[in-house]
Amino acid sequence: MKKNSVEQSTIDELLKPAEGNWQRILWIMFIAQIISLIGFSSVFPFLPLYVHSLGTVTGMSESLCSALVYSGHAFTMMLLSPLWGTLADRYGRKIMVERAMFGGAVIVVLMAFVRSAEELVLLRVLQGAMSGVLGAASALVAASAPRERSGYAMGLMQVAMGIGLALGPVIGGILADLFNYQSVFFVTSALLLLAGIMVWLGVEEHFIQPDKEKRKQTNIFQAWMKVLKTRGVGLLYLLRFINQAGRMMFMPILPLFILSLIHNPDQVNSYTGMVIGLTSLATAVFSIFIGRIGDRGSHQPIVIFSLFGAGFAYILQSFAQNGYQFLIFQMLYGIGLGGVITAISALLAIYSEKGAEGTVYGLDSSVTSAARVIAPLICLGVSTLFGLRAVFAVAGIWYLIAAVLALFFLPRKEKSIIN
Repeated sequence: MKKNSVEQSTIDELLKPAEGNWQRILWIMFIAQIISLIGFSSVFPFLPLYVHSLGTVTGMSESLCSALVYSGHAFTMMLLSPLWGTLADRYGRKIMVERAMFGGAVIVVLMAFVRSAEELVLLRVLQGAMSGVLGAASALVAASAPRERSGYAMGLMQVAMGIGLALGPVIGGILADLFNYQSVFFVTSALLLLAGIMVWLGVEEHFIQPDKEKRKQTNIFQAWMKVLKTRGVGLLYLLRFINQAGRMMFMPILPLFILSLIHNPDQVNSYTGMVIGLTSLATAVFSIFIGRIGDRGSHQPIVIFSLFGAGFAYILQSFAQNGYQFLIFQMLYGIGLGGVITAISALLAIYSEKGAEGTVYGLDSSVTSAARVIAPLICLGVSTLFGLRAVFAVAGIWYLIAAVLALFFLPRKEKSIIN
């Protein structure tokens, strides 16, 4: 018994992040995540137009293909992210990041050569199965950073995501207008390749592979169940699902709603871009500050207050009478969103076992993808039955329900869970 205790303490010491190394990994992953997300998101503005330019060869409607290039990607990511996450815990998180980035680079460049919308849908489905950069990067950073700095580390990764998602569509739109759609896929592939090389050369992961006996004793399904049974983790996944669904719920009707608020219809595209960009900026800027506050105190109250704040900001949007009011309410929502995303990511690291980060954030990525599949359907149903404004009200109520769940059911003493 004593021998096992000594061996475990030795393993824990080896797994303990070196002071300089975890910061090096964090900053390399920060830059790599910006680059990779600029690449992935640069195709967002024109994918439906690319579908239209390709046409279909099987009789499928273009509108269905346009939907499938988004939902197909999210669906396969939802299915396979937990598998990639569990493999990361067995064979290393760095190699999973490289797999996502290099695999994504190959698949994206192939999209420049497709001959039909159906071929594009197929490659997007494969991309969802192969990629998962966010989950892999989160697992690597969470495994490297000390638990007491989880909020800061996850906040910084959220800033990277905000910067990448804000710049990518702008760059992609400009390239498509200046050259053609295919040029964007070449640039995107090059960016993913660059990010992968940065991780390959710059990140030094001190990963200790579990022994064969332990791997035999715990199969993938058992690893998932162990994480899901960990106190607080299941509820965090539910909160993540609610947050991501609420975040995506208004996207399909955003231009239409803005069109009803502004006087000049010719400005709807630029105003929609400004709303998305400034909201993403508010989320990115406040993520790191909120993460630091949580590290000094507790992330649990931050989740609660941020969910309440996001809910009320959403409800206010349903009463907006002009574009400026809507923009202000959206930015307030962005601040709350920064708190929700960062605190949930930090709590997942704090509540879960050391060494299970790949499984934890693989499941987290799957939950996020599931919300991306379902949210547009909820939006369609609510807007059809009750109108555009009702979508924002429903999303606000959605957040308030999540806040109540967090208030009553999240574990309060974070440190006691991991000790």
